[in-house]
Amino acid sequence: MKTKVLVVEDEAAIRMGLCDVLAYHGLDPVGAADGRAGLDLALGGEFGLVLLDVMMPGLDGFTVCERLREARPAQAILMLTAKGAESDVLRGFEVGADDYVTKPFSVAQLMARVQALLRRSGSVVRRFRIAGIEVDPDRLTAEGSQGSTELSTRDVELLAYLASQPGRPISREELLKEVWGYARVDRVETRCVDMAVVKLRRRLADVDPAEVIETVRGVGYRCGG
Repeated sequence: MKTKVLVVEDEAAIRMGLCDVLAYHGLDPVGAADGRAGLDLALGGEFGLVLLDVMMPGLDGFTVCERLREARPAQAILMLTAKGAESDVLRGFEVGADDYVTKPFSVAQLMARVQALLRRSGSVVRRFRIAGIEVDPDRLTAEGSQGSTELSTRDVELLAYLASQPGRPISREELLKEVWGYARVDRVETRCVDMAVVKLRRRLADVDPAEVIETVRGVGYRCGG
């Protein structure tokens, strides 16, 4: 079966163009003309990826992303927008976007991001432990001494990479390459890594008091415990 991709874009010409591109590359696109319709479709169906425009009437993309991420932590979300300011990019990551593409973008650039997200969201990783917490990639959960918590796909990828490099300080730039999938990290704001770590630490603190991710001053992060 073809992977279904939801395209939430209020401009009809752009929406149809995106759907055509995705269909040409072997995917099964479904279009939504505004944020409310997109959120309803995303919550009512199963999509390998949601392409989400930011500037839309009614519910904007940030609101849709935040509500969708709360309801479905594992959903892969790629935000599309003409807004390229750093504050908008950071807000996109803060509300739960997995990646962010600024218009105008090339078909090659878009499909590279789409395929990278689909590969990551569909990757198979066995259960693993990090600093006393057991992570289940299939269920997208982490279990500790005080219970369990839900994780996003990006959370699992980040923990898996840190766990594979025990004790080694890993730079934010390396994480952007290996976990976020960016080839050119000089054009990406590294604070999106810090924000992801902060949110992940909060989730893990609910299930175990241990410091799962340690900060290495001036470098980045390493596996705790």
